[in-house]
Order: sequence, then structure tokens, then C-alpha cells
Amino acid sequence: MLIYMSNATQEGASMSLHSVSVAGVVVRDDGCVLAIRRADNGAWEAPGGVLELDERPEDGACREVLEETGIKVEPVRLTGVYKNMARSVVALVFLCRPVGGAEQTSSESSAVRWLTREEVQSLMVEAYAVRVLDALDGNTTQVRAHDGQRLLGVDSLPENH
Repeated sequence: MLIYMSNATQEGASMSLHSVSVAGVVVRDDGCVLAIRRADNGAWEAPGGVLELDERPEDGACREVLEETGIKVEPVRLTGVYKNMARSVVALVFLCRPVGGAEQTSSESSAVRWLTREEVQSLMVEAYAVRVLDALDGNTTQVRAHDGQRLLGVDSLPENH
């Protein structure tokens, strides 16, 4: 687990601890997106997990996608940075394209499916659907905060979603 510790300049100053995770939004030519149903809580999400200490973020996203889905991917670009304020987890999300492999579950995924945009919106909670929708919708990198379920600082998903 990668931990960020702030430079404390005064004795007794508090340190900030954050876990860094990575996820891959894998999009096929037909526009469908690779998703997993998490084995631990049954939630649908883009595949991802904790970044290893000795790995580059894009390599971590590729590793996590392969481990959880059996699909080999190539990263295209960073599409968003998302902070789960309740758990102090910062997630780096990459748009990826599939380059091989075959769908399979793992100890972390009870199901692997290719979802349409509409299925993403109906099956995923807002905090995780927005990661996929941001990757599908533009060429800018989004920075967002959430509480594990809902986006913070906005009433709902952005209008263009």
C-alpha cells in the first residue's frame, strides 16, 4: 500500500495518511465497459485495487484488471482522480483498451461483464459510475470527491452524464 505522509515542520504536527488505488475503465470497440461484481460486497465497479509500492500507476491498473477479470489491457490516459473522503483512499482511474485474454472471475470478483452505458448508470453507485462516465465522456482529467456512495459538492451526476 502506498502511503503519503505530509512534511511535518513542527513537532506534534499531524500526518496525513492516504491509500492510493488504481482502476481501469476498459472500453471495447462497441462502447461496452468491463465491470466486476465485487466478491466482498456485491457492488459493480470498474476493476481495480491498491497500487503496489514499487509500481507505476498505469502498470498497477493493468495488473489489477488482469487479476480481477482475465483481460489484458493497454492504458490510454488518466481520466480522473477520485478521493473517498470516508476511507481516505485516492483512486487514479485510467481509460484502457483490451488487448487480449478472456473474461474470468477471481477471488475478488464474483462476476465479470461488459456493460452498456445505461447498465453502468443503473448497476453502479454514483461514486463509481462517475469514474466510468468521466472516462467515456471526455479528454479532460476529472478530480472529484465522494463519500463511498455519492459525489460530494454536487447534487447528482453531471448533466452530460
